[in-house]
Amino acid sequence: MADFNKISETMKNTLKCILVLFVLQTASGDRCSLEISPSRVVVAFGQPVTVSCVASRPVRVLGWESAIGPSHTQRDVAVQWSVDSLIDWIEEPICYGVFFSAPRQCEEKLNLVLYKTPDSISISMVNHTGPMLEGKEYQLLCEVQNIAPVQYLTLRWYRGQTEVYNHTFSELSPATPVQVSSTLLINPGRVEDGAPYRCEAALELGPEGPQPPPRVKSEPLSIVVHYPPDPFNPEREVVEFVDGEDVLLNCSSGGNPPPSYSWSSPNVQDNDENQPLLRAPSSGTYTCTASNVLGKSSKKFMVKPKSKGV
Repeated sequence: MADFNKISETMKNTLKCILVLFVLQTASGDRCSLEISPSRVVVAFGQPVTVSCVASRPVRVLGWESAIGPSHTQRDVAVQWSVDSLIDWIEEPICYGVFFSAPRQCEEKLNLVLYKTPDSISISMVNHTGPMLEGKEYQLLCEVQNIAPVQYLTLRWYRGQTEVYNHTFSELSPATPVQVSSTLLINPGRVEDGAPYRCEAALELGPEGPQPPPRVKSEPLSIVVHYPPDPFNPEREVVEFVDGEDVLLNCSSGGNPPPSYSWSSPNVQDNDENQPLLRAPSSGTYTCTASNVLGKSSKKFMVKPKSKGV
């Protein structure tokens, strides 16, 4: 009985050793033993590219499977894939190896990014021409022609030097050049009259890509905003004068189109000079009205002699 137990224990230990060896062989066998360098390549359309593939153990055949520039070797543990001018948008080079030991065959795919900056980028107004009206909503359109790959594109909108919006296209996946667009909703106010808008396309291709990322800018689009005359603050003003002094009243106001001016007072007869300045001939109340096609704003001046002793 003791001998039987000893034999049983020996068999258990032997089985454990076999199992450990099997696990080790399986683990080592799962590794492909191929290394691509660089592992990720970013290439501009039409530019050359060279990539190496190295085997870390003896190999029967080592090569690159590719529609352009295929190559192989039966002597070396390294092989290059090289193209003088890369213009194939669907190229997917694969390094393969046939080995003496298991795993006898394996392959590694090159992470290849072929990119192209856009032919053009432009900005325009959607369904509108001419001046915009303050407080009304408008839509601007930015169009980008023939850019790839679009999933790396960030389209940025600027008002002057300030970024106001950005649009990414990571949900798209075509490798070939495409046309894309982005819209921007604006509700312009008087402070934006004459403001330049532009859009900028940036291909952010990662650390392997060009630094800084390639950028293409549109020509600026300067908007014209029409708005009524600025309200006067204060709407009433007391102006005191000393005998012998000229009294010059000023009711200049902003507005687009530029406002016209009219003055009314019992002391003014038919003033039609359309000027924001008025020389008051005597004390009294003078009302100035600034107006354009969008509205008007008024201000009153109370002109009186300055109190003596003050």
